Amino acid sequence: MLTAALLLTLLILGLGLQLRRWQTARAWHHALFFAVVAATALSMALAWRFAAPWPWLLPALGLLLLMPRTQPGRANHWGLALACAAAFAIGAWRVWSFAS
Repeated sequence: MLTAALLLTLLILGLGLQLRRWQTARAWHHALFFAVVAATALSMALAWRFAAPWPWLLPALGLLLLMPRTQPGRANHWGLALACAAAFAIGAWRVWSFAS
């Protein structure tokens, strides 16, 4: 749940930067990005530890690691961010449904 909240905050902050709502938030956006990557990796490790289907989170982590290859403010950056959020939502749902 914490990773999902961090990812949602990252998306909202990125949208605000894209729409030029906040000019000074770029450093926060980058720090939050690293927190989301670390939290996703930790979620995978915990899923592995408790024998949950951790490979479902692998696409989200892979897409996150591709993010620095895109240019901020471009359609590919925003599209990859949405794809990452969707991949994480599907992966978290699969891991969560296994745990229930």
